[in-house]
Amino acid sequence: MKGIELVARGVLARSGQVLLVHKKGAANTFLPGGHIEFGEPAKAALKREIKEELGIAVAIGNFLGVVEHSWEDENGLNHEINLIFAMECDELSVGEVPTSQESHLEFLWQPVEDMAFCDLEPSPLIGLLPEWFSKQPDVGWGSTIE
Repeated sequence: MKGIELVARGVLARSGQVLLVHKKGAANTFLPGGHIEFGEPAKAALKREIKEELGIAVAIGNFLGVVEHSWEDENGLNHEINLIFAMECDELSVGEVPTSQESHLEFLWQPVEDMAFCDLEPSPLIGLLPEWFSKQPDVGWGSTIE
């Protein structure tokens, strides 16, 4: 039996743009971050994942929300819970494409108003990200499972 994966993801926003990542050869994009290890705090997992992916340190800010996500691939049904946090980092700026430390990943900056055009997964983030940009939000919730 498969389990539910727990993932910490970060929103790094600059000048109306959000840092996204995708696997080389894949059409979809997602927020940076990764799996939380057993016994590891979510914020520590996000810091570790960003260090592994970009080779930089980030400050983890407010908890923004949760997005539940399910999809099917060649291995069957997948299910994850994404804990989303704000991130800050002075080492990255819009206009400079961050260099990935992992050969299978590529990073890009995406204008928040164009989220619908970048095949962002989990898809509820397409609506949540503009809300987070427009005001200091309450905790957000989204799901691809109905």
